[in-house]
Order: sequence, then structure tokens, then C-alpha cells
Amino acid sequence: MTDSNTTNFTNPSKFILLGIPGLEVAHVWISIPFCTMYTIAILGNFTILFIVTMEPSLHGPMYYFLCMLAITDLLLSTSILPKTLSIFWFNSREIDFSACLTQMYFIHCFLVIESGIFVAMALDRYVAICDPLRHSTTLTNPMVISLAVVLRGGMLVMPHPFLARRRPYCRTNIIPHTLCEHMAVVKLACSDIRVSSYYGLFVVFCVLGLDVFFIAVSYIQILRAIFSLPTKDARLKTFGTCGSHLCAILAFYVSTIFSSLTYRFGQNVALHFHVLIANVYLLVPPMLNPIIYGVRTKQIRDRLLHRKRA
Repeated sequence: MTDSNTTNFTNPSKFILLGIPGLEVAHVWISIPFCTMYTIAILGNFTILFIVTMEPSLHGPMYYFLCMLAITDLLLSTSILPKTLSIFWFNSREIDFSACLTQMYFIHCFLVIESGIFVAMALDRYVAICDPLRHSTTLTNPMVISLAVVLRGGMLVMPHPFLARRRPYCRTNIIPHTLCEHMAVVKLACSDIRVSSYYGLFVVFCVLGLDVFFIAVSYIQILRAIFSLPTKDARLKTFGTCGSHLCAILAFYVSTIFSSLTYRFGQNVALHFHVLIANVYLLVPPMLNPIIYGVRTKQIRDRLLHRKRA
């Protein structure tokens, strides 16, 4: 016998996004920093793309990967913020079921792609510093590396929406979130979600975890090479070339892993904190990356200042 208060539907026509549960009255105020971060991300990443595209001396592997990072950040933040701001400003909470799964796919796909780009950039810095004579021959075709990074992200995340679409949803179609985050959606299903949960953890630990491992190994070798340099000035100059990468990597991985683990294992953490952290880890790196690379990368900083004077 079916409970009269329970609605069974395999594929709901739409979901309802609540925004930030418990903080609905503050949505307009919360939208101010969110909109500011999005604006900075858009302007900053387009500036990076413009400078690298217009300056022939920056047409190298490092800056090619930097352009890929800027494009990924633009797509990631744009897949999130317009709908979030429509919830905050216009109370537009409905989202089509297919659109929700599409947003879920792109969010996680761009995160995996961004992680792969950081690995490629770490490899580029490792070869440039530890084996500079082979730098021009080792990374002769960054397009191939970029294609592999994109294909890896697209294929690894593909099971998320397919598994979510096949599940029966019988509890509610209300998502207590500002976006269609993977676990926020599958937790609404009335079937066993362990496969989705375990696969999500596999992506976090075996993909992002391996990426962190390869990046750590690369930078350990880089630091060893830096400290073996004969003079302090040489060490500082060489470290400055990879300092921006370290800052961007820390901003991305610390926030991503913390949010993922908190959402799965932080049962005693307030729901609004979960949602805020999820938005922060998706919005802060796209905002910080162009600032970090614009300030810390001498070539980009010099080109930007030169254009401003001109």
C-alpha cells in the first residue's frame, strides 16, 4: 500500500532549488558578494585571454594552459551564477529536470578538467625548471595534452547524470541548494544511492587525489632544483615563476576537497553552511586565478601595465 503523502515519479518534470536554506531573507544581501565574485571572474579571465592572445611572446605551453584554465573558469562560473542570482533576485526556483542534470554534469566536468589543467601546468613548470634544455621538445604540442584533459573530464563525469536519471524520486523534488550539486540531487532518490556515492568518492580520491599526488611530486622536484641553485637571487627568481601556480592550486584543491568531504561526512554541520561552502569552492577559484596569475606572473603583469599606459 502506497502512502498517500508520497509521490512516486521516475523522472520529475522539474526540481525546485531552495537557495540557501535558513537564510532566505538574506538572499539579496548574499547576492552582492556572489555577483562581485562573478564579475571579477568574468573580467579577470577575459583579460588573461585577451593579453595572451594579443601578445605573440606569450604563445607558449604555459600560457596556452593558462588560457585553457581561464576558459574553464569562465564556463564553470557561468554554469552556476546566472541561475543562483535568479533565485536570489527573482525567486525563480524552478529548474527543468534535464537542465538540472545538465548543470550537474558541467559543474563536475569543469572541476575535473580544471584539476587536469593544474597537472599539465605543474608538468610544464617541472620540465622548464628541472630540465630546461628539453622544455621545447617535451611540450611541443600542448593541444594533445589539453584534449586528453578535456576527454578525461567528460568521460569520468558522464556516469553522474546517467545514474541520477535512472533513479526513482519519491520523496520530494525540492533541492535544498542553489544548484544541482551531485549529492544534493541523488539524496532525493528513494532507491539505494550507494553506487552514485561511491563513484563520486572515486572521482574525488582517485582522480583529484592522483592529480594532487602528481602535482606534489612535481613541486617537490622543483623545490629541490630551486634550493640547489647557487645564489639567493636565482632561487627567488626561479621560485617566483612557480609561486602563482602554487597559490592557485592550493585555492582550488583545499576548497574542493573540504567541500566534498563536508557534504558527505559532516552530518552535524548546518545545511546553510554546506551550501555556502559549495558555492564558495565553485566561485572563489575562478575569481582568484586571474588575480593570482595577473599579479604573480611578470610577463602578464608587464603586458597589462604597458597596455594601460598606452
